[in-house]
Amino acid sequence: MNTVKRVRKSKLPEPAVIGNAGSFFKNPVVDENQLLLLNEKFPDIPYFLSGEKYKIPAAYLIEKCGWKGRRFGNCGVYEKHSLILVNYGNATGEEIYQLSENIRQSVQDKFGIWLEREVIVVE
Repeated sequence: MNTVKRVRKSKLPEPAVIGNAGSFFKNPVVDENQLLLLNEKFPDIPYFLSGEKYKIPAAYLIEKCGWKGRRFGNCGVYEKHSLILVNYGNATGEEIYQLSENIRQSVQDKFGIWLEREVIVVE
């Protein structure tokens, strides 16, 4: 338990210091055919078996699209973990939402995978 806490603390920002909602996107699940096609184009793509399908780390997809560590005004993608969208000060919910949409679209364009948000969006 202490090891898990230590690893998380090293990768995740302290919410009291940098506003965040934790992991923003779910790991997508694909079937074997889609995985084989992805593996042809991206031989280093990580995956793991989940039932009869395969999970691909959303963090990998986001990083390969160049988002990790990028900042846009008052929000951005955390430099130590690409699943964490952060509020550096005065970002609005709309700014964070738009950033997540831009990330989702770039992952869709590059990998053909539409990321699902793990956070709950309240309108």
